Amino acid sequence: MKLCRFQQAGAARCGLYHEHYVLPLDDLAAAEGEKVVAEAIHGGELERLLPSDSPSWRTLTDLVQESEQNPILARLAIPLTEVTLLPPIARPPKLLLLAGNYAAHVEESGEIAAERERTFPYVFMKPPSTTLIGNAQPVVLPAQSSERIDHEIELAVIIGRKARNVNASEALSFVAGYTIINDISDRGFRPNPNRQERPRDKFFDWQHGKWHDGFCPCGPCLVTADEIPDPQTLQLELTIDGEVRQQSTTAEQVFSIAQVIEFLSTWMTLEPGDIISTGTPAGVGNASGKYLRAGQTMQAKISSIGILTNPIVAQ
Repeated sequence: MKLCRFQQAGAARCGLYHEHYVLPLDDLAAAEGEKVVAEAIHGGELERLLPSDSPSWRTLTDLVQESEQNPILARLAIPLTEVTLLPPIARPPKLLLLAGNYAAHVEESGEIAAERERTFPYVFMKPPSTTLIGNAQPVVLPAQSSERIDHEIELAVIIGRKARNVNASEALSFVAGYTIINDISDRGFRPNPNRQERPRDKFFDWQHGKWHDGFCPCGPCLVTADEIPDPQTLQLELTIDGEVRQQSTTAEQVFSIAQVIEFLSTWMTLEPGDIISTGTPAGVGNASGKYLRAGQTMQAKISSIGILTNPIVAQ
């Protein structure tokens, strides 16, 4: 199932996502007399249905299956043009992202295996409360540093239940679902241009350039894990005003999603609602010199999930 959060008349709600409309979950639950789900999502937070082995999540699954067999419930549909889509998870405990997790030119699987043996995943964080924005919401180019803003399409994993010291062989059972993230980056961020250079300035410039408000578009929906049994077979494509900038497949990830979960869970507890964005393929603007400009529109598309669209505006 495809789940989403949306805003209507100033209120946040949860819904079933379709290409042209949403079905509000609270209305659906009320129509079916299901109080457990209705109470859980009061306030419009999907993560309150987690963990993914909870009675609330199982009840939701049953409710959705029943609704698909009841065409009368289609009357509850609200056109997407009448709502604002929000990030699928309202308050993720952690927003983790990977750097350098794609092999741009892989001739045989052994090369990826060798890379895994020699390295480990690079993980960083973004502040979720200020960087996450939803579908169709604008990415604002910061006035103080607007010339080298870059796009990065990524498959994101939403953790469904608490995970600590899990093996890769069982890691996907801890996933609630998947969504799309566009890891916007300020490649030219350089505070205090007249500063005295220090050895770690370059790293912190890179990291701080990830943290501007609205620099993590996410959505348009959460696709539950049962609909994507193998997340290593998904196609990714990012376009700017229709021009293809990034095009790849999750098969080219150096560290698979299961391996990333194993790695992270060895030294931190992953919690329900955590978002892990699994890195971007080749084609970013920093390599081509084509950075984002006001007036452009980005579309990040991942097969089996949908399209995350965001316009670019000046501050």
